[in-house]
Amino acid sequence: MARRGSNTLFFAGLLGLSLPVLFLIFFPLGRLVTAPTFEDLVHAIREADVQAALLRSLLTALGAALVSLVFGTPLAYLLSRRDFPGKKLVEGLIDLPIMIPHPVIGIAILGLATRDTVFGRILEWMGIQVMGTYAGIVAVLTFVGLPFFLNTAKAAFESVPERLEHVSMGLGAGSLSTFFRVTLPLSWRGIVLGMVMCTARAISEFGAVIVVAYHPMLAPVLIYERFTAYGLKYSQPVAVWLIVISVILFVAMRFLSRPVRQW
Repeated sequence: MARRGSNTLFFAGLLGLSLPVLFLIFFPLGRLVTAPTFEDLVHAIREADVQAALLRSLLTALGAALVSLVFGTPLAYLLSRRDFPGKKLVEGLIDLPIMIPHPVIGIAILGLATRDTVFGRILEWMGIQVMGTYAGIVAVLTFVGLPFFLNTAKAAFESVPERLEHVSMGLGAGSLSTFFRVTLPLSWRGIVLGMVMCTARAISEFGAVIVVAYHPMLAPVLIYERFTAYGLKYSQPVAVWLIVISVILFVAMRFLSRPVRQW
């Protein structure tokens, strides 16, 4: 009986210490969501600039997720299946975009794309510009979202027992065939979850985007512009609509991360 009382007191203490964190998350967001009136929200979503910025944010974030899928999946699989010299360094570099200030990311990408670099001259020869273009936006969004895709996809591949791949290859299938017929079907939920996480992270990016492309304007940049020009009242409705999109992505992420029911 004393032990049960001790456990109850312990968990009550944990809850008490957790309340400030919950308040910090819920109160500002709750105030933001409830501040605009329904008429303010309807008026905002009817504006062509708001619709264009929200759609632009969603499409460029999905573009970043697609780039991450195509070029990140091979690396995620390699990291999940092979040990090699410098692997820990590679894994550390993958997580680096999460830690460094994001305006630095924009400055770094712009610095790489100048005419003074070989890569910049290659881009110029190909007719690709970074400053103020969709290509530049997708590049920075991929940079900030890629770690979330890679880590999630890597975990998905690691959840597939290697013995299944060995059995497939033992029956005569090649490595490529085994990957597409065994590994990928068993890990697709984690890969899609990684894409959703990449999209969710990319759609909220501001610091790197504003360095590379103030225009074409994404939703976070539009919110910032309206806040600096007109104040809270004019920027809050757009922020609420961006939160709505983020919540939809969050629900999709939670749905995909649910364990598959075994029959």
